[in-house]
Amino acid sequence: MFKHILMPTDGSEHSERAVARGIELAKLCGAKVTGIHVMQDYRMMIGPEGLAPTELEEGMEERERERADSFLAFVQKTAAAAGVLCETVIAKGPQPYDAIVDAANERGCDLIVMTSRLRKGLVSLILGSEASRVLHRTSIPVLTFRALMSSDHPDKDLGKT
Repeated sequence: MFKHILMPTDGSEHSERAVARGIELAKLCGAKVTGIHVMQDYRMMIGPEGLAPTELEEGMEERERERADSFLAFVQKTAAAAGVLCETVIAKGPQPYDAIVDAANERGCDLIVMTSRLRKGLVSLILGSEASRVLHRTSIPVLTFRALMSSDHPDKDLGKT
């Protein structure tokens, strides 16, 4: 069915649950997985004039890379425990959804598994949903796991032990 599954992660509990479920699916399908975390490109955020000193930019990038490594370590550990082949990649860009879609295309992925968070009100209008943006920009299937769960959902009590 699926041969190569891309799993974006932001390190959140919701994202980790989606990764765990995606790895279960990969094991059932005999697929390999690629975990991806997209770092913000701070030079793009600061602007072409370089409003902050170079040392600040380098320090920010180093901290972000350390965070990305820790997020992706969870993907590697979970895949290894399930006996699923896994690689990871750290992408960089101003728009995470573009980097996710690009990585899926470049690596020949045939499924993207990610979480979708429900945002309300003005926040939803401003921030929107990365999952929704990925879904509308890719031609491959996207499996999303909702961040909110019903009281009878099997994962509801995960992490409460």
